[in-house]
Amino acid sequence: MFYQYEIKNNCLYLFITMKYEFSKELSFNDEKDLSRRCKNFIQSNNINFNGNKVYLVVDGIIVKSLDISSVNSFINTSNKYSSDNFLVNIKLDDGSIFEITLREYLIDILMSFYTYMLEKDVLKCICILYNIYHEKVILYNTYAYKCMRDNKYIEVNNSFINYHPSNYYKDIYDNYNDIISNYNSIIDEIDCMYLSYNNDYILPFIHYSNNGKTISNNRYPYLSSIKSLWDMTSPYYIEVNDYKYEDINKLLDISINGNSKIFINKEHIILDKNIYTLEEFKNILNLKSCDIYIIIYNSHISIITKGYGNSLGLSLFGANEIAKNGSKYYNILKYYFPKTKLFKYIKELS
Repeated sequence: MFYQYEIKNNCLYLFITMKYEFSKELSFNDEKDLSRRCKNFIQSNNINFNGNKVYLVVDGIIVKSLDISSVNSFINTSNKYSSDNFLVNIKLDDGSIFEITLREYLIDILMSFYTYMLEKDVLKCICILYNIYHEKVILYNTYAYKCMRDNKYIEVNNSFINYHPSNYYKDIYDNYNDIISNYNSIIDEIDCMYLSYNNDYILPFIHYSNNGKTISNNRYPYLSSIKSLWDMTSPYYIEVNDYKYEDINKLLDISINGNSKIFINKEHIILDKNIYTLEEFKNILNLKSCDIYIIIYNSHISIITKGYGNSLGLSLFGANEIAKNGSKYYNILKYYFPKTKLFKYIKELS
């Protein structure tokens, strides 16, 4: 919620900007909730402030004053949490931290995946994959709580999602309010649900499509190689990119031609004496996946990729085809994560 602070005359000024803020934030949160958020921001950022007077500053204008002297009495000590009262901290690129509710975070996650093509049960799967569990208290959203437990914040840009607040999408989608209403109903339906493996939460591995099957990974024992033949009909199933040798040499800072030897194995690509991991090669050339094939011509090379993403975990395209056939979110999650169990509160659902 807050991105900067300043202490003057034993008063704390907390700064909010509409760049990262929800337009309804101040109007819908009562004074108790705002005071609790202020206190949490002070503690999370180790701010040396012992006073009680706090001013909220929106884009340079003081819009509200608060007395946080009795904030402890506002904190919900119940063992039962909801997406509306569990708070997560978002760490921005400049190192500042602001706070939002889990519901707001989930809406932002869903907005980042937004497309009219995704079935409602696929969106429920995405929410659950960001759901969380703790041994003593039920919290929410696997990835969110893992980060809050381990780091006390979630990086705004991480290996799983590039975060944007929902306001970011207001000017992009004309039906913004309808989308938000739909997402709120989805969050309500899967509230408190999470996937667990060996009594611990999993990371939210999601990709757009694959080459006909997902892949396993020794680092993450809950990931399995699962057939996903629906993906073979995906518009991302095959992509071909042609590169002239002068262009590929410039991009990779190498020197190859039509007589060069090129080898590809499960982990590396070798271009003459130049060795790249598949991930490095994919990132440098901005390819859609690491399932790479190369055809050599006299004047250029053709790079063929299959799938879109890392092929780990849930395939959005495959899951969407399953959902179209009538499968529910719990069937879809069980198919793509067969080693995991779905829980709600402390009761196992599957």
